[in-house]
Amino acid sequence: MSDTMRPETLDQLRDAVAWAVAEETPLEIVARGTKRTLGRTMQTDHTLDTSAFSGISLYEADELVMSAGPGTTLAEIESALAEQNQQLAFEPGDWGPLLGQPAGMGSIAGTFACNIAGPRRLKAGAARDHILGFKGVSGRGESYKSGSRVVKNVTGYDLPKLFCSAYGTLTVASELTFKVLPAPEKTYTVLVLGLDDEAAARAMALAMTSPHEVSAAAHLPSGIAAGSGVSYVREAGAGVTAIRVEGPGPSVEHRCRALRALLAGFGQVEELHTHNSLRFWRELADVVPFAARPDLQIWRISVAPLSGPAVAAALPDAAYYFDWAGGLVWLGLPPAPDAHADAVRAAVAATGGGHATLIRASADVRAAVPVFQPQHAALAALSRRVKEAFDPRGVLNPGRLYPGA
Repeated sequence: MSDTMRPETLDQLRDAVAWAVAEETPLEIVARGTKRTLGRTMQTDHTLDTSAFSGISLYEADELVMSAGPGTTLAEIESALAEQNQQLAFEPGDWGPLLGQPAGMGSIAGTFACNIAGPRRLKAGAARDHILGFKGVSGRGESYKSGSRVVKNVTGYDLPKLFCSAYGTLTVASELTFKVLPAPEKTYTVLVLGLDDEAAARAMALAMTSPHEVSAAAHLPSGIAAGSGVSYVREAGAGVTAIRVEGPGPSVEHRCRALRALLAGFGQVEELHTHNSLRFWRELADVVPFAARPDLQIWRISVAPLSGPAVAAALPDAAYYFDWAGGLVWLGLPPAPDAHADAVRAAVAATGGGHATLIRASADVRAAVPVFQPQHAALAALSRRVKEAFDPRGVLNPGRLYPGA
């Protein structure tokens, strides 16, 4: 069992990292710890817990900006935003249950550090597109800040974006500042029933290239749809292709009618109104279909939208569904010592390439196989140089992304 340090001030945080640098002792960095099993298995004797840096320190609803400590739960932030009819537009999900952790405990730092975004990512962008700035301590044991409370063009490195997807390997954050946006007045979802994967991909592509401002598109094969908490989806008895529109009421109603007419040639068309729509898309953001299947090893695959069906077809033992108009494939496979890594990445390569990330597997498996998509030599060299610049002694989450990174 590792020793845990829980600093309560920025000076204590800096001193903890400086001690680790002086002793060349690796640290596991956690806020709430719900995502600590994302990434490669690490060997550390000490944990640096930033949960004491918690709470919303600034919220200017009129300026659409918020600052919070890294240990602030996503649930607390979403609750405060809902009171002002605002939201995190990149729609981050609660992956706690997916990763064997309690619901409602995920932190804002983990959300940004792992660059988690939900179904609206194809319209609103990823988490990294919404971070404005941060304060923290580098792997050199030096406190610093980057970014600001406003969006502006600057020269040099965009360090807040670099923080995202670094999985805590570059900086220990003490505060994060990010954009928020108004929540839509209404949310409707057009459902097309009974499509196979390839027809669903064509339907989603048609909807996305229409002028109707689609904010999300997904396809659930019949077996996945049958597990939904939304009765219209659960009782469809077939695959369900879902197209979402959001905004002012009259606009949403008009666009929903137009999409129904546009997609009627594909099959039976239904619609969900706001209550059921919100529940349905929350299920997908939280990866509920696989949170309920702890027996499976879970992959998250990013490919060209029309390539998703080919990836799934190459892995006949997989349970799967498509998000991001087919560009994101959530895929579950029976347990194997290598998590089927070679087969999964061969399927991705055969469709023109992409990225396959092992999201859930045992510690032994995550230590044995590449969790993240292997990098080309030039990109791997760049990643090492960035790591060396921020953390030359390799004390922050060492090896979580790749060996030595």
